[in-house]
Order: sequence, then C-alpha cells, then structure tokens
Amino acid sequence: MIVVTGATGNVGRALVRMLTEAQLPVTAVARHITDADVPPGVRAVAADLAEPTGLRDAFDGARALFLLVAGEDPDGVLAAARAAGVSQVVLLSSQGAGTRPQAYRHPALFEAAVRTSGLDWTVLRSGGMTTNTFAWAESIRTRRAAEAPFADVGLPFVDPEDVAAVAAAVLRDQHAHLGATYTLTGPAATTPRERAAAIAAALGEPVHFTEQTRAQAYEQMARFMPLPVVEGTLAILGGPTEDEQQVSPDVERVLGRAPAGFDSWAERNAPAFR
Repeated sequence: MIVVTGATGNVGRALVRMLTEAQLPVTAVARHITDADVPPGVRAVAADLAEPTGLRDAFDGARALFLLVAGEDPDGVLAAARAAGVSQVVLLSSQGAGTRPQAYRHPALFEAAVRTSGLDWTVLRSGGMTTNTFAWAESIRTRRAAEAPFADVGLPFVDPEDVAAVAAAVLRDQHAHLGATYTLTGPAATTPRERAAAIAAALGEPVHFTEQTRAQAYEQMARFMPLPVVEGTLAILGGPTEDEQQVSPDVERVLGRAPAGFDSWAERNAPAFR
C-alpha cells in the first residue's frame, strides 16, 4: 500500500493515476476527498496533515508515503507513519529549500525532518510548475489577456506529470533512490512572455501579454500567499540564481527520457484557457 497525500492536487492526482495503472494499491489522502475523486479501487481517506493524530487510519497497512509540505508538524506526521509500519517516505519539496533556505524555511524544515526520520527517504525538489500558469486561465478565457512581472526572465518550469512520474518511479523502487535529493525542472527555460505565446499558439488565437511591475505582482500574490513566500517567489522570478535557471538532469536520470516542454503542456491543457 502506498499513501499519497495531496491526492487531489496537480501532482497527487497524476501520481494516484500512475500508481493505479501500475496495479499498485493506493490510499489517496486529502482534506476534502471522496471515492468520486479517485480511480476505482483506490481507497480515499479525508485527513489533514496539520493534524497528525488523525492520520492513523490513512497510514494503516501502508509501506510507503508520498508527503507534501503541509502543516507545521512534520515530525508528528512521520512518527504516525513509522507507528503504522511505513518504511519509505518520498517528500515533494521545493527547489527554493536548496537555493534560498531562509525564504523557504517551511520546505527546509520538512526536509530536515524526513532525513532524520529513520525511514528510507528521497527528496524531490520541484522547480516552478507549468500549472502555475493556470493563474492566467480566467483572463485568457474572458479577455485573451495575460499579465506577469519580469516578462523576459526565463525559468525551466516543470510539468507536474513529470514530477508525478519521478515520484512513481521512486516509490516503485525503494532502494534505488535511497537518500537521494533530486531537483526537477523542465527541458528549457521559458519566459512569461514566451509562455503566453505558447498558450496562444495552442489556442490558435492571439493572447495579449502585459508586464506587471514588481509592486503590482506583490499586491496580487499577497492575497493568497504568505508574505515570506511572496518575497521568495518574486526574488526567484525576477533575479534567479544560476542554479535556479539551470536545467537539471534529474528527470531524465530517473525516467530515462527528457522532461516535457512547456509547449506540450500548453497543447494538452488548452481547454482550460479556451
């Protein structure tokens, strides 16, 4: 049995599907989840990582755990996993935990807890995800318009399907990736302006792109993100380090194929913007 937390999210939903297709037993965990949210045969459990004592039922009989950075008590979550007999944990962290640990203290805290948990562990540090572009979905649908700061600064956004595929590979082979920390990126850096153009090409219609000021972006992001995360995110978007701009070989190292590019993600997800 493999427990997937965040099972209704972009990575978690894909991971549940991939493990099920591989005929592995899965427990899908999210704060709000029902049997209708998961493939047939998958056990759905509503639970919150912020309340580790409520995870016992979700972890019962499990061998492995796919863990999100959520809640404030990673040690409590991992203690509950150990008590249930879990032997492997795969943590979905952020690239910022390595490049900007002061700004990304929460992921760094989870990484430290995983590494000292006594479980077999693997850390997946994801770069920015292509699905962040869904923030444009409403404006592109209604006005064929998109806006973002730092229009010509490129980052190698990663497709969540590739993140899920790496997680599935690691979960299937517990020992091959023991103690590894993988950085997951796409195959090439793209700028916000280029991403808007790729969505326009997928739609077959022009999309007008407007560059925001940093202050405008800060005000918008602060409505739904903690302020330290806003600062860290804007720092990466506007002044990425060399490591943050670099394409990592880790997706190909694990999967034996190159990661998907933004163009293919845009084509696959064009209906969301149409």
